[in-house]
Amino acid sequence: MQRFLVLTLSLAAALFMTAIPAVGAHPAPDGFADLAERLSPAVVNISAAQRLDSEDGLPEFPEGSPLERFNDIFGNAPRIANSLGSGFIIDASGIVVTNNHVIDGADEVEVSLPDGRVFRAEVVGIDSVTDLAVLRMETDEPMPFVAFGDSDAARVGDWVIAIGNPFGLGGTLTAGVVSARGREAGGRYDDYIQTDVAINTGNSGGPLFNMDGDVVGVNTLILSPTGASVGISLSIPSNLARIVVDQLVEFGETRRGWLGVSVQRVTAELAESFELATPHGAIVSRIEDDGPAADSGLRTGDLVLEFDGRRVRDSRSFPRMVAESEIGREVELDIIRRDRPMTISITIGELSEGGADGETANAAVVEPVPGNGNGNEVMGMTFGTLDTASRRRFRVHPDAEGVLVTEVDAGSDAAGKVRPGDVIEEVEFTRVDSVAAIREIIARHGGGPVRFQINRGGQYVLQSIRP
Repeated sequence: MQRFLVLTLSLAAALFMTAIPAVGAHPAPDGFADLAERLSPAVVNISAAQRLDSEDGLPEFPEGSPLERFNDIFGNAPRIANSLGSGFIIDASGIVVTNNHVIDGADEVEVSLPDGRVFRAEVVGIDSVTDLAVLRMETDEPMPFVAFGDSDAARVGDWVIAIGNPFGLGGTLTAGVVSARGREAGGRYDDYIQTDVAINTGNSGGPLFNMDGDVVGVNTLILSPTGASVGISLSIPSNLARIVVDQLVEFGETRRGWLGVSVQRVTAELAESFELATPHGAIVSRIEDDGPAADSGLRTGDLVLEFDGRRVRDSRSFPRMVAESEIGREVELDIIRRDRPMTISITIGELSEGGADGETANAAVVEPVPGNGNGNEVMGMTFGTLDTASRRRFRVHPDAEGVLVTEVDAGSDAAGKVRPGDVIEEVEFTRVDSVAAIREIIARHGGGPVRFQINRGGQYVLQSIRP
């Protein structure tokens, strides 16, 4: 019996090894000395100085105070606030890339090279949205420089190194691996590369290199309960940084694409109702009257699956894809409208300051109204009459027409998806104006999740609800 068990396990192990072929992996490098020697000359320390008025600097002591005499000692001379960071040269003429927060508000900026040379630098342009800035060194000498690589090629598990100026210690190299891709930290266009490379104060704006010596990221922030590195570092991917940097160099500002839409996330339930193998794409929830989308034939409720030939990963990536597009270019969107696939063309507009394509904003939350026992309950939702009084009570958008939700059963699948004050305008892409119409569509649907098209404070929201 024991021999049979050993033989069985051996066969199982052999089958397992056969079923999963060995994958060629990049072995751990013997060291990074050659890379450090080649790349370090182009990695710089950045010192930014900001003059503070007396009212922003040290406080003045009140008249009659024992410390009043120190006001005369300190005088009204401006104070200087200094900050340190990192950066890297991308052109022999002395173009430097760093983070915006490193030089934000600076009156003077100096760039220090590893060989001890120091140069003044002027700010060419900044982009606070992506936290990037471009400087130009005041020099006629050719500078050492590094090149951007393809950050899309960086895979989880790849080796990477950072060179920078942590705590003012210039030329510090740290190494690690790519831990994850597509991380977000609350920014509109976040798509960070996460690594376990040690990043600390002063590393901001420095380069993240792959093993070919190409810049695949700009080290920007860390997640830490202590403020020191705990192995979660985030870097702006080079493919995003390159677009922003090129625009700052050419125009002194960023010029982003714009469609004038808001989009909604595709949940697992919605993916199932659209017969998608996996959740992806973005659902158009709002179209601005003066935006390019308004003239393109795009409609609320359209599910965008591809943008300009590229798969739309989710509702977060769609605004970023639009923003990175060339202004004035005509692109094609592959969409599903009322369960029918189609392609529409749209011309990219220019995003004005303060505007943005984005995800659907949340509408105001209103308190539920106790059920009145009138039997107007369907799939955990209680409906009421949409009249002048109820519009005022639930703050219903003037354009909303349909059936008003007054209460949601906390134990139903509708809970967390539908709110009191929502107006059901369509069910399974069919207009409804009564509870009877809703019941009839659900009865014809034949089971499974039902899609409800909701007007929530003027925003289009699509929800898939199980009976």
